[in-house]
Amino acid sequence: MAKKFKYSARSQGGRNVSGTIEAATEAEVIAELRKKGLVPMEIKPAGGGLSFNISLGGKKGGGGAAKAGAKKGEVVLFTRQLSTMLSSGIPLLEALEVLGEQAESPQFRACLQQVTEDIRGGADLSMGLSRHPKVFSDIYVSMIKAGEMSGQLDIILQRLAEYQEAAQKLKGEIKSAMTYPVVSLVLVFGIAGFLMVGIVPQFRPVFDSLDIDLPGITQAILNVSDFCKESWHIILGGIFAFFAGITLFKKTPKGRYLFDKMMLRMPIFGPLFRKVSISRFARTFSTLVKSGVPILGAMEIVSETTGNMVLSQAIDQAKESVKEGDTLAEPLARSQVFPPMVTKMIGIGERSGSLENLLEKISEFYDEQVSQEVKGLTSLIEPIMIGIMGVIVGGIVLAIFLPIFKLQEKLGHSG
Repeated sequence: MAKKFKYSARSQGGRNVSGTIEAATEAEVIAELRKKGLVPMEIKPAGGGLSFNISLGGKKGGGGAAKAGAKKGEVVLFTRQLSTMLSSGIPLLEALEVLGEQAESPQFRACLQQVTEDIRGGADLSMGLSRHPKVFSDIYVSMIKAGEMSGQLDIILQRLAEYQEAAQKLKGEIKSAMTYPVVSLVLVFGIAGFLMVGIVPQFRPVFDSLDIDLPGITQAILNVSDFCKESWHIILGGIFAFFAGITLFKKTPKGRYLFDKMMLRMPIFGPLFRKVSISRFARTFSTLVKSGVPILGAMEIVSETTGNMVLSQAIDQAKESVKEGDTLAEPLARSQVFPPMVTKMIGIGERSGSLENLLEKISEFYDEQVSQEVKGLTSLIEPIMIGIMGVIVGGIVLAIFLPIFKLQEKLGHSG
């Protein structure tokens, strides 16, 4: 039975269009608007009620299985397999039963069994998945709902798997870029600490027995060594308190915003973090819009999943501007968070009606940029770390041997 829906959309020329349309489901409304060359912004029943919001509020959960987690690789494999089985004509319930039985981890198996029971009880797949937010993210549930409404669940699952694989690849590149400097710094300070606490104090009695004035660097190293040896518990407590304070500060909205802003302005790593956030924004936005999610619903999800509060705030402000009839590109450009190339391409996508395609191109461009920058950072960081190690360790060794050289010089003059 046909129902009336109110819609707001944007034409290829960037003009806002609104009206009512009769259709059986929201998916039919989206399909009809796309046939007319319009980009759906918001859809809601004409008689009032909830608007077509893809986010299902998975955080509420429901049932013990909602707390269970799963490996990212398991979810990607499940998504690929479910897409293949559905496209082969296997019923959803039967596919879920098979995949639940072959799940590797007990937690994921219990999760899929609970989802299967929910669907057997009459729930939609998206509703069943939304009860397990630790396993299936908001964007995952949102795209599944869009796939259900459009009748293209197998295609949406394939896009989801591609999205997850691309996101994992990007995350892996960032980890590889950060692992080397972190491990190197830990080793450098570990070696320095061992020298200061275990080796340098052994030389103090020797230096005290020498009838010479110690060089300034040697005296400074000895003083630092004495402090480290006597007050190691204060140092460790201070380090713990510092990182605990940073962690607690980051949990506040203001702290998270300031920390993310600082991350974007960091030397060397700042540009990399910005490119990663923009790539994640473009890929998520493109995947949602391509899957039939209205722009306002997509922007809400993108804001929550971008991983950086500075970008999230800019996206939220842009969403409010879009609600008032503004284009998407203009508020993003005013935020000065997104590079001009990104906002220009988004503007062209809005005018041409191919926003999702241009967003995908932006994502691919920045993915390539991140890969190149990670390689460049690895080659740059290595000599920097070697230099830091040389300065710290070499300085300690030099401070120990300087008095010996000075004593030899004094004995040579005496002879």
